[in-house]
Amino acid sequence: MSSENSLKIFENKNIRVQWDADKEVWYFSVVDIVATLTDSNYQKSRNYWKWLKGKLSEEGSELVSNTNQLKMKAYDGKMRDTDVMDTEQILRLVQSIPSKKAEPFKLWLAQIGKERIDETYDPEIAINRALDTYRKKGYSEDWINQRLKTIDARKEFTDELQRGGINTSRDFAMLTNILTKVWSGHTVKEYKELKSLKKESLRDNMTNMELVLNMLAEVTSTELAKEKNPKGVEETTKTVIEGATVAKNTRVDIEQKLGKKIVSSKSAKEIRKLNQKNDEVV
Repeated sequence: MSSENSLKIFENKNIRVQWDADKEVWYFSVVDIVATLTDSNYQKSRNYWKWLKGKLSEEGSELVSNTNQLKMKAYDGKMRDTDVMDTEQILRLVQSIPSKKAEPFKLWLAQIGKERIDETYDPEIAINRALDTYRKKGYSEDWINQRLKTIDARKEFTDELQRGGINTSRDFAMLTNILTKVWSGHTVKEYKELKSLKKESLRDNMTNMELVLNMLAEVTSTELAKEKNPKGVEETTKTVIEGATVAKNTRVDIEQKLGKKIVSSKSAKEIRKLNQKNDEVV
């Protein structure tokens, strides 16, 4: 999952959010939403959410069972597992919390969604936002430029999959896993374990060469899909394997010439340190 943590403001209240670029979905911290709607502090809102979860579970609501957890920066500054919901789930949650702020909050949610719609019609908005985010994290300009190219390639790849009838997040994840396994030799889970990642974005922790090869797999799969016009999961899977195999062969060829492995255990922190050293040499 390519993701981005940030804060959104509603009536002077901070709400932690995370954008999933692969699924194109906002995730909101449930505790922050509760605190906003009930005008309570963090501890009281945590207790309220704990009570509400029990109440909803007793009522047989699927809202609680469908709640996800993501790593978000807690108020002590540490990254902690946090209950999150997407926009649709949050709208259902709001109905369960008596609050005078319910209607203005719904309008606020719509505005948050509009920001992403605006970016669809004016990609420069999204590009500038991504540039600013990666620069703040300390990535080099070369890495950032490469990462932005991979985002474009990923979007075209998923658009082509949708044209072939792939519509569920489960199928997208399955095909991404196959593509990654073929070109890199690792499933997404294995790749993240190699880099000691949990909820962090795998692509945000790739080296430049890893990004290039992952993009090659997606771009080649996209072009093959345009030519072959596969329909459904089975045909699309074959096309993705063919595209990823091109990247695999390229990886093997480069590794033979370099005499070392390209798929790396380096995480984002190590990549940024390496980039800083290269900048100092220049």
